[in-house]
Amino acid sequence: MNNSYLSLDLFTQVNADFEKRQYLILAGLKKIEDQFYLNKIYPHLTELVELFKTLKEIKQKLEDLREEFPKRIKNVDLVNKNIEYEIVFVEGSDISLVEDLIEWVLPHIERLLHAGITIHEFVENDLSVEHVGIIPNYRDEGYFFLPDRKTDKIKLFQFELSIFRSAEDRYRSLKTRYVKSIKIGSARLSPNSIKLDLIKEKKDLPNPATFNFDTNLDYPFRETIFPVAKRKLMQVIYDD
Repeated sequence: MNNSYLSLDLFTQVNADFEKRQYLILAGLKKIEDQFYLNKIYPHLTELVELFKTLKEIKQKLEDLREEFPKRIKNVDLVNKNIEYEIVFVEGSDISLVEDLIEWVLPHIERLLHAGITIHEFVENDLSVEHVGIIPNYRDEGYFFLPDRKTDKIKLFQFELSIFRSAEDRYRSLKTRYVKSIKIGSARLSPNSIKLDLIKEKKDLPNPATFNFDTNLDYPFRETIFPVAKRKLMQVIYDD
């Protein structure tokens, strides 16, 4: 999580500076909260999701690790023929501090995640998208048009979908390239006319899949409108 407000090291390299770590983490969360207040959700929302998932995995592994620690007899109940054990896990050690810090921070991250997801869902629901012209069978390349209400422009992008596989899963990515902008106030062109002009200008895509977005929100384009639109475009293409 380079260049972010929170790094994983803050949670996993805990010594005697427990309170200092709490202060640094709260400061990082506050910076993200300030960005959300400005309706700027990326890249911080993605980083928060990853951080939350990673910390929960670490917490679970530490809990599993506790079970592997040596045990000693704590109490013997001769009446009920029961022996109670306790784990030899030194409280105050680094690993215990990591557990405590993660346990403390997870509700804070979850609260902030909820705020970011709420903004994301609001923008996604407001963004409408429609096909421009006839949609070809091949939809892995094409164009999409997206309004930027802050600058009063329609921004045109070329996209390319790609799929890559790991040993365990399949991943999709959407590469985009900015083409140009058209002033909303002076542009009397319909989405179909814009598409036809692009076909004339760029001969490499004679029959491109093309999508037109619309929204009245004047939220930050780069940090919110654009990344939410990309995610929605991927859903639209794969759901068709």
